[in-house]
Amino acid sequence: MRNTGLDQLVQGWVISEMVGHKKPAPEIFRAAAPTVSIPLSGAWVIGDSAHADIAGAEALRLPSVWVTDGRPWSHDSYRPTHVADDVASAISHVMLTP
Repeated sequence: MRNTGLDQLVQGWVISEMVGHKKPAPEIFRAAAPTVSIPLSGAWVIGDSAHADIAGAEALRLPSVWVTDGRPWSHDSYRPTHVADDVASAISHVMLTP
């Protein structure tokens, strides 16, 4: 995060190896919430991985935005709350949603 400069663009992050859980395990999402000082109940999950990001959000009953990157959705057992073509559109959707 620091080597790429992403640490300047986000409020906080967790690394799966440090938490001992990988997405879509609920524990990694629970560990992330305190790093940005918001309750998990008010969080959105934005991601490009159907399995890791959207299934993780679904397991915690959190709203989600799937970043398609031009790919079609191919899962029947869970679905994102919203679909966006790119990260900027995904963030805009979350920021404009009451």
